[in-house]
Amino acid sequence: MDMYRISTELVVGFFGLFLMSRLLGKTQITQITTFDFISALVLGELVGNAVYDDEIGLMDILFAIAIWGVLIYFIEWLTQKSNKARIMMEGSPTIIIRNGRILREQLKKEKLDLNQLQHLIRSKGTFSMREIEFAILETDGSVSILKKPQFDMPVRTDFSMMGSMPVLPYSLVLDGAVQRDNLKEAGLKEEWLVNELSNQGIHSYQHVLYAEWRKGEGLYIQKK
Repeated sequence: MDMYRISTELVVGFFGLFLMSRLLGKTQITQITTFDFISALVLGELVGNAVYDDEIGLMDILFAIAIWGVLIYFIEWLTQKSNKARIMMEGSPTIIIRNGRILREQLKKEKLDLNQLQHLIRSKGTFSMREIEFAILETDGSVSILKKPQFDMPVRTDFSMMGSMPVLPYSLVLDGAVQRDNLKEAGLKEEWLVNELSNQGIHSYQHVLYAEWRKGEGLYIQKK
């Protein structure tokens, strides 16, 4: 009987969640905000905990789904009607690179470090910070990139031109800390890096927010 009860409640809970997701509208996974994610977790927990509680019946599960669904629907309706509510519940996009410069204070505000930023821009097919004119951190945690003109479209194939083999850049300094593993991977010595920084009037890693090196293009530096 217990297995029958659990099976019945799981089936009812499954179709209840499915119906609620259909009523609340379509949202791609990549567009889910923090609030949407938490709401989905809580809704799943309500059903999960209810299924294994002997004192909770089918009506209790459906009631919990309905109440939570109404609350989510109200929030969605409110954010569509009110810009202030939308900003409060979903947040707003944040510019983290402006005119080719990383905005360190904005990274701190968004709890984003340089390694995470590199991961985000690589996911967009951009492997070098020097190619970026603007980068915007969206409310769903993804990043949108506007490249500098010399790195943007059109591509070489538009002019039937052959391109050279791509070369990965190496991050040598991140937020004042030298990346010795990357130095070794790039076949460079720390003495060379110190000398290059000194030639640009920088005498301490602590004054460097970001530095990368790519063969054929040299060292790219952004100070703090």
